[in-house]
Amino acid sequence: MNLQLHTFYRSSAAFRVRIALHYKNLAFEAIPVNLKGQPGDQFSSDFLLKNPAGMVPVLNTGHVHLHQSMAILEYLEEVYPEPALLPQDPIARAQVRALCHDMASDVHPLTNLRVLRYLKRELQVSANGLDTWYAHWHHLALTAYEQRLTDCAGQYSFADEISLADVCLVPQVRNAIAAQIPLERYPQIMRIYDKLMQNAAFKAASWEAQKDYVGS
Repeated sequence: MNLQLHTFYRSSAAFRVRIALHYKNLAFEAIPVNLKGQPGDQFSSDFLLKNPAGMVPVLNTGHVHLHQSMAILEYLEEVYPEPALLPQDPIARAQVRALCHDMASDVHPLTNLRVLRYLKRELQVSANGLDTWYAHWHHLALTAYEQRLTDCAGQYSFADEISLADVCLVPQVRNAIAAQIPLERYPQIMRIYDKLMQNAAFKAASWEAQKDYVGS
């Protein structure tokens, strides 16, 4: 069977996996999981059997359901090594992985849907407070990433080849754009983002290209 990806168009983590699947030219079936429903498809008994945490993405390999986007990305790189998303040199690979986690581990967990819902519903944070929270963590992460690019960027985040760092950067920048966070202070990031969004794999993985897309 083809790979099956349980996904939501706005999910940053699912976006990462969609990019990698398209970049590696892998056939897969996208199965939308509406995270914004009441209560949301992620809480259905059927989905919780696939991932008890009630989160996307989940990749069905035909043998097992894999969760956690970074683990899925590493799996795809190991099983489908070409075209590569990690360089060959061990130090370079570690540097790329570190850039990945600047986005996937530092900013994303603080700005994802379930955290924002908790802040709003349980802690009664105002809409203005949520916007301030969201922008703060994005600016903190993007400022550091912009500085790192001075030492490692070429055409892309790491030298001149698309890597997992770019796969993790693009979804977070897309989130910031949707939230109308000013990004003028990050010229290198935006140069790389704009270039990547001309790539066919990144276009195919974008919010707008998903069958469950309903707008920003």
